[in-house]
Amino acid sequence: MKVESHTPRIEIHLGPEPIVESAPSCDQETGFGASCEFSGRVRAVNFGRAVESVHYDAFIPLARKALQKIAEEALKEAGSPGSIRIQHRTGAVGVGESSVWIQVLTPHRDEAFRVCRTVIERLKHEAPIWKKEVYTDGETEWLKGHSLCAAGRNS
Repeated sequence: MKVESHTPRIEIHLGPEPIVESAPSCDQETGFGASCEFSGRVRAVNFGRAVESVHYDAFIPLARKALQKIAEEALKEAGSPGSIRIQHRTGAVGVGESSVWIQVLTPHRDEAFRVCRTVIERLKHEAPIWKKEVYTDGETEWLKGHSLCAAGRNS
């Protein structure tokens, strides 16, 4: 059986709307046998401090471009066709709520796991998305993530 070339389908959404984790729709026709998902949620305690919420800020056009590049490169590095969907919240996100969701579809599980891991790790350090934790005592702190943010701790 000849494997057809596949242009990656990459969907990216950044905004204040709650994340809707959903099953693939038309991707079922592609023959992808593996789906790997990652959901990142706001923790109640971080670095020993009680968290009320996290405020995410992003430069949307640049963040979208960065996420597109990350997704394309992750599939290329894995040597696999695939589809990637990324949703990232902006604005205030409460404890227990999803702030980021990634879904990767590939022919086999190994590359699905690798691509999903690559996307989240690179997103945390390369995408111009910043997060400020709001603590229950009223204090706030911008956390280190994207290289443009020099202050704070690792998140």
